[in-house]
Amino acid sequence: MSEHFAGSCNEQQSRTNLPAWSQLEQHATKMREATLRELFDADPDRAAAFGIQDLGMYADFAKNRINAETLTLLTELADQCGLREKMAAMFGGEKINISEDRAVLHTALRAPRETTINVDGGNVVPEVHEVLEKMAGFATAVRSRTWRGHTGEPIRNVINIGIGGSDLGPRMAYQALRPFADRNLHLEFVSNIDGADFVEATQGLDPAETLFIVSSKSWRTLETLTNAATAREWVLAAFDGDASSIASHFVAVSTNTEGVPEFGIDPANMFGFWDWVGGRYSLDSAVGLSLMVAIGPENFIEMLGGFHDVDEHFRTAPLERNIPALMGLISVWYNNFLGAESQAVLPYSHYLAHLPAYLQQLEMESNGKHVTVSGAPVDYQTGQIIWGQPGTNGQHAFYQLLHQGTKLVPCDFIAVVEPFSDLAHQHDLLNANVFAQTEGLAFGRTEQELRDAGSPEEQIPHRVCKGNQPTTTLLLDRLDPRSLGTLIALYEHKVFTEGVIWDVDSFDQWGVELGKLLADTIAEELTADSVPSMDHDGSTTELIRRYRTGRGRE
Repeated sequence: MSEHFAGSCNEQQSRTNLPAWSQLEQHATKMREATLRELFDADPDRAAAFGIQDLGMYADFAKNRINAETLTLLTELADQCGLREKMAAMFGGEKINISEDRAVLHTALRAPRETTINVDGGNVVPEVHEVLEKMAGFATAVRSRTWRGHTGEPIRNVINIGIGGSDLGPRMAYQALRPFADRNLHLEFVSNIDGADFVEATQGLDPAETLFIVSSKSWRTLETLTNAATAREWVLAAFDGDASSIASHFVAVSTNTEGVPEFGIDPANMFGFWDWVGGRYSLDSAVGLSLMVAIGPENFIEMLGGFHDVDEHFRTAPLERNIPALMGLISVWYNNFLGAESQAVLPYSHYLAHLPAYLQQLEMESNGKHVTVSGAPVDYQTGQIIWGQPGTNGQHAFYQLLHQGTKLVPCDFIAVVEPFSDLAHQHDLLNANVFAQTEGLAFGRTEQELRDAGSPEEQIPHRVCKGNQPTTTLLLDRLDPRSLGTLIALYEHKVFTEGVIWDVDSFDQWGVELGKLLADTIAEELTADSVPSMDHDGSTTELIRRYRTGRGRE
């Protein structure tokens, strides 16, 4: 166990006993009464004090329910939790994934070639660049149409089969970077074990022109291998059962050197990664192979540069000007001291449509934990519920609750200055909505303002918006491969910051295992020829019985 992560837990049983935690609780009693209107009245220059221009973006923290004292106390809390020491432990390759005794080195995936990062006595950076070079060679072959299918046809369709981080990352990034993708290549993503996902993804495609990238580190993931087996049968059916066709239409992202060849994939077409890369942090590893095929090796490397820019910023910037650290600390402020239970992520970009779903996994799988790294129960709230949808669509769906509901929902707004299309006037309207929504959420609309505007008296109670809903705005200069890497890395390090403050292991996900184990048993019970003997609660047993009846199995 890493001394950086174990020591503080042995010495400090609960974060709530830290001096800064107690001071923040006292401070919160005052800040609950303060409104954003009052905070801006008291300090008209808040934008300068709480805005940071760096990393190709402007991060506006001014519309948060914080003041200088809040940030001082939050950074003191970070110091008392050893945030800087734990950053160094992560970047240094220490095994900070305590429950699995693993290093956590997604940062090594984007480290420059000359960097040295040792794990178990060996520098892992040369291995990373060896895999990147292999990926680039494959991507170039597909993009140049020199990779041929079984009948000699060039590949025109690429289907990524994976789930969780092996799906959400490349799917999100492909949508985000569509303007940089080869439009003559058709990409699809299959993740759900529901067969409809596979059927729809392959609808109308020619197997002779289709390549599958199967992404499963262990080569044991049920959903992925089930879909891969279906894909295998689909290809074999097209080539009269000729098993030699598999090698031309499948490659693997995995570490299972036995399972991959058994499937029929040439081991030369297996792209590996390492146990120090967690699935939700793996987009910039071989898991991103389908993305590299789509946007090309040069753009993929540029994206890695954006990741690395943030790594360096996070590692070196003072906490009070450190964008991801502030994002994490402010999240803790709302979660643990002001009672928020969820956070909305609202990208005002069609290309970032899948970002909220990606961040759901990143944050909720990482920090949805009920024990500390030492195994002691926590006595405070940990991970928040992450949700959201692109603007302006969300404005016509759930913004009513944000403006007039009774829940505190901090929101991250993400906007882009430069438009991608020639429809610049629509881009202006899009961003007018960003700035209008953050202003409206912060300051609302009072009874007097409504009267002055001539609203009917009987409507005024229904039209008042109290405001005081906090927002952070990330205004990107542009959306391109480098800025996408920057954006993702901001949230990765935000999650790390939260995990350190909450004293949880942000890099395991044992809670995911229970459902998988139960599903294995129930799958056999659903398909058994005769009525099985079942050991479930009454509700589950009745559901299984009714399903079997509906399928004609009893």
